[in-house]
Order: sequence, then C-alpha cells, then structure tokens
Amino acid sequence: PWNGFKMCRADAVPLSGESGIKEIEEIVMSEAFAAESAGTCETHDIKPAYWEKLKTFITFKGKPKIVVDYANAMGVVEIEGIKDCFEITPLFEELDGSFPNHEANPLEAENLEDVSQATKGSGAIFGAAYDGDADRCGFVDENGEIVTMDLITAMLAREVLKAGPAKILYDLRSSWAVKEYIEEYGGEAIQCRVGHAFIKNQMRECDSPFAGELAGHYYFKENFTAESSGLAMIMLANIIDETGQSLSEIAAPLKKYHSTGEINTSLTDFNAANAIMEKVKADYASGHQFELDGISTEFDDWWFNMRRSNTEPKLRLIVEAKTAELMAEKRDELMAIVHSML
Repeated sequence: PWNGFKMCRADAVPLSGESGIKEIEEIVMSEAFAAESAGTCETHDIKPAYWEKLKTFITFKGKPKIVVDYANAMGVVEIEGIKDCFEITPLFEELDGSFPNHEANPLEAENLEDVSQATKGSGAIFGAAYDGDADRCGFVDENGEIVTMDLITAMLAREVLKAGPAKILYDLRSSWAVKEYIEEYGGEAIQCRVGHAFIKNQMRECDSPFAGELAGHYYFKENFTAESSGLAMIMLANIIDETGQSLSEIAAPLKKYHSTGEINTSLTDFNAANAIMEKVKADYASGHQFELDGISTEFDDWWFNMRRSNTEPKLRLIVEAKTAELMAEKRDELMAIVHSML
C-alpha cells in the first residue's frame, strides 16, 4: 500500500507535505487550474549519464566480488550500468512487484537472510540488499553478518571526509558510535530528523556533502543531495580496497553499543501517540531531552528516541545503551508504558 511518487522541483529539491504537496492537493481538489491549455511532457533517459558519473568515484582495483540481492525490484536498474565494475552474484534479479521471495526492505533483518547466506563463505567482500525503489541499501559483511546502516553511514562519512573537514548529517536514531566516528575523522556531526525531504533541505542549508539514515538512505551532495545506493556500494568497496581490511574488521570498533533497532507499534489513534510521548517525556525528564523528531532523551549510559512515523500509523521506539542488560531493561520499561496506554 505504500507506493506513489517522489516529486521534486528543479535541481532535485523535494516536494513534501511541508513544501508543496499540500498546495498541489488544494489545486486538484478545488479544480482551480490556472493553465488554459494542456502542457507538454518530455522524457529524458538520465541513466547512462548517472552510471558514468558513478564510475568516476571508483578507486578500487580490479573487480571486487560482491553479492547483490535485488529483491525483484529496482536495484536491477540502479546499478545496471556499473555491474561490469564488479564480479556480482545476483539474487532475485527478475522484476516482480509481488515480491515473491521476501519484502524489499533491508531494515528488517529477516529480509537480509538470503544475501547473508549467499555471502558467507563465498569470497565476496560484502553483500548488498536493495529496497523496492533502490533508494535504500543494506549490507552484510564477508561473513554474512549484518552491518547496521547507521554504521555504514559512519564509514561512508569517513570516505567523504578525505576531501577535508565538513558537516555530516546523521539521523537521530543512529548509534552514538556514528557521531564519535565522524568526529574522529575530522567531521562535524549534526543530528537531523528522519525523512528524505527534511534531510535534503538541511544538507543544502548547511552545505553538507553527505548524510545518512538508519533505514539505509545515503545522500550525496555530488548527486543533488539525493540518495545514491549505487554510489554507497562503490564507496564501501573503495574503503575496503584502500584499508586492506575486511568489512567486519572496519565495523568492529563501531559495534561498541547495544541497540534495540527500531521497534514499531501499530496505532489506531494518532492522539494515543501524543499522549504516550507526553507521559514518557515526563517520566524521563531527568535526562537531556530534545524534540527534533518526537522525543529524544539522553543519559550518561543510555538514550532513546520515540516518535510517530511520517508515513505509517505507527509509533517508533529505539533504545541504545552501553550494555546489553541496560538496553533490555530500558526497552522493557518504555514498552510497558506504550502497552499500558493503548
């Protein structure tokens, strides 16, 4: 059911609920069309130019061996023109909108099981898994272990920062390790709210060369501040080639905290979400709180974010702590509040 169009203005400036889509809705519903005659439609095939641009970022030697799970979706098109730069073992390459093998959503661990199994023991440097429209990509290391996408953001930031100090945006669900890693490599780490339109606008405002989201969106100034999962794949291969380390070795120092991942609770009443967040805000007021997107609260040894989804009738919670035991304890506390108020 979650399908539609990503609309944008010139230079890929996004149209969103807060910047144009509501106005379009009003025009359509009122039938107040200013045009006296029909306009024209032009079609441009930008794919060849896009693929050639991606190739200019390649610094790795040879043809890295990788596994790619297309999930029967648009990743097939996203990297069609750069496939020859890799030795690819493809999974589910036939386009099929019924998604017969698994959901095209790399944020859910169950959807990475196929790419994990295919990568483990194959000699591939990593496995990549695309979502339905290929604006997101998840990764597993050479052993088939999931590398969460916020940690991929940190690694890609490191590659981008080779050009010099810059402001790097990361969404507020990301691990503390992301901020620490960005700063270690000379960047200024700036938290941002969840959602592509917000992030793209903020990138323009602060002239950021790169931003990443926990869900696997990787945004590049070099790509009109839009996502490019193909470029993310290239840069990850560059890092592995340059460092001489495996992806698991690069990721190891970043895996220092313990996270729940995003926990989703379905809602029948959006007002219930507001009441829950107000209750949580009051109960955890002793921590450092901010409301960039929902309610975020930080303590010395753990933090959480609770927010309403921008796209679905769901309440989302993520908890991270310095120990697995503390993470589980605080997760259970917060979920008890959620369940008691639904």
